[in-house]
Amino acid sequence: MSLIVNGKEVAYKKQETVAGLLNRLQFTFPLIIVKINGTLIKKKQYETTIVPDNARIDVVHMISGG
Repeated sequence: MSLIVNGKEVAYKKQETVAGLLNRLQFTFPLIIVKINGTLIKKKQYETTIVPDNARIDVVHMISGG
């Protein structure tokens, strides 16, 4: 049981939410986009969306600047 997060294998935890996964992997940037198996997850859904086993997760840090 595992996940692929940004191309790296990560241990799967049963019933873990997107917010829990981000916290566990120490993604702390305020502007983050998350996709699970190619589907964009809205930020307001991070606390309620359960990460499925064997999922491919892309976490992208948005950088602002000028």
